[in-house]
Amino acid sequence: MEESAWHKRTALPLIIASFAYLVAYSWRVIADLQGPGRVIASTVVLVTWAMFIADYLVRLSLAKHRLHWFRHHLAALTFALIPVLRLVRLLQFLTKLPGMRTTAGGVLRTQILVYGAGASIILTYIASLAVLEAERHSPDANITTFGIALWWSCVTVTTTGYGDYTPMTDAGRLVAVGLMLGGVALAGVITATLASWVLERASREHDDQEPATRAQVRLLMEKIEALTAQNARGGTGEHGGTGEHDGAGNHGGAGDHGGAGTHGGAGEHGGAGEHGGAGAGGARGGGPSGERPSGEGHGALGDGGDERPGG
Repeated sequence: MEESAWHKRTALPLIIASFAYLVAYSWRVIADLQGPGRVIASTVVLVTWAMFIADYLVRLSLAKHRLHWFRHHLAALTFALIPVLRLVRLLQFLTKLPGMRTTAGGVLRTQILVYGAGASIILTYIASLAVLEAERHSPDANITTFGIALWWSCVTVTTTGYGDYTPMTDAGRLVAVGLMLGGVALAGVITATLASWVLERASREHDDQEPATRAQVRLLMEKIEALTAQNARGGTGEHGGTGEHDGAGNHGGAGDHGGAGTHGGAGEHGGAGEHGGAGAGGARGGGPSGERPSGEGHGALGDGGDERPGG
């Protein structure tokens, strides 16, 4: 099985496991469970956490290039260590609301803002539970209720640090360090995203001053290459100036039936007839259409054309 196929099959079960983890952990800490209730809640927490660790290890083993996969899937490692952060993926529908910008930069900024805000809320809530569980039973603790723990988490994640409540145990301070680092990272990402959005709004009327992206340059080069190839083909076209049927074609000016026809001007019955100067049949075919010459049907002497001496 490929890593992508495994990931698709386990997506929904792990979302359900995240909910189970969050409910069981919240119930155990806020209610301060003891006895069988704490055992049940702790068992659910451990089982669901083990599911996330196992999922990460399976995906890593199925990857073709494990080191490359590890470097490019640090979010999966974060989800394995903090399972409830997977619930941030449920906010994906907020990135596809109507009216959202469809450009690559707009989509990326929307995702960062939505996921960043969701991760901040979940991180603050989980840190509140963790510091309360670590500090509640300490003799010198001042974080003893969930309300105080939530206030301390909000102050710490924003790096404000009033100092009115501070963790006294090592476990509580370790939670504080993780919360401060996560808060700084999230604040930096969200601030940079907002700054990018403001710059885009300010330069919207001056898009000629924006630098071209690599994709735009690549598209422009492809168009230039296509036009160059088209011009190169147009120089020597398939239908040139000298075609098959040119000025001197197969059927030239002197056809098979030329000006001198097969049948000439002289008729078969020529010259002078037997009885006269020009016999009746002695018409020469001199006319263009073989007509008889005028007045030559009969001779000059008599109707019959006979000449008798002494007559």
